[in-house]
Amino acid sequence: MKLGSDTPAIVTGGASGLGRATAEALAAKGVKVAIFDIQEDKGEEVAKSIGGIFCNVNILDEDSCEAGFEKARAAHGQERVTVHCAMTSGRGKTLSFDKETMKYKRTPTEMYDRGAQGILVSSYRIASMSALGMANSEPLNDDGERGCITLTASVAAQDAQIGQVIYGSCKAGVNGLVLPMARDLMDIGIRVNSIMPGIFATPLMLGAPQKVLDSLAASVPFPKRLGKPDEFGSLAVEIASNTYLNGHNFRLDGAIRMAPR
Repeated sequence: MKLGSDTPAIVTGGASGLGRATAEALAAKGVKVAIFDIQEDKGEEVAKSIGGIFCNVNILDEDSCEAGFEKARAAHGQERVTVHCAMTSGRGKTLSFDKETMKYKRTPTEMYDRGAQGILVSSYRIASMSALGMANSEPLNDDGERGCITLTASVAAQDAQIGQVIYGSCKAGVNGLVLPMARDLMDIGIRVNSIMPGIFATPLMLGAPQKVLDSLAASVPFPKRLGKPDEFGSLAVEIASNTYLNGHNFRLDGAIRMAPR
């Protein structure tokens, strides 16, 4: 797909971190980007800086997402690239020991459900809504391509650590969406992929103590540092640009394999 002003894009979570880097990378190619986020001030700031539009969207809410797509399409036209970076989740071991009662307790099903809604269900929601709009649009090239959807998984999808039973299994579910969805959409000309970032220097991560950051950086085989958000954005742009990339889960991690702890 040739990226430019005639290939509008939507980036969820575009107000910060990996989403912001992706929005900026796409805008640098001339793409008109709509940012979906709940951080209104930051989202408006980023949208203004890249010549895009901000849509206040809660990925957990069907109506909010529908309204976001309508606003983005009214401003820029039908999106041809969608990169879903936004998520909500929670931590917790399957069972943990309560020192007060001296008994084991389990992470409530409700906590797992919130993580599944914030990671897995929201990924399907954004991808399927975007695919519907793409499907009813004209092909972009001789291959019959109508659009590209990229979801954000995590290296935890393959080697989740202790305490990541919610996050890891739901991110694995995101990877699991990719191939069957790509096959569902193959006759329409819509590609679906995912990116599995390792340890990245996002604002949330950079809030950790320097000692922790140094230890994390040292655990990466090469290069021995945290990933840069613009490296994620670069891969998202390449996936959108390269029409032959389809149905794949890409690790972006400096060759790290997470230990149990």
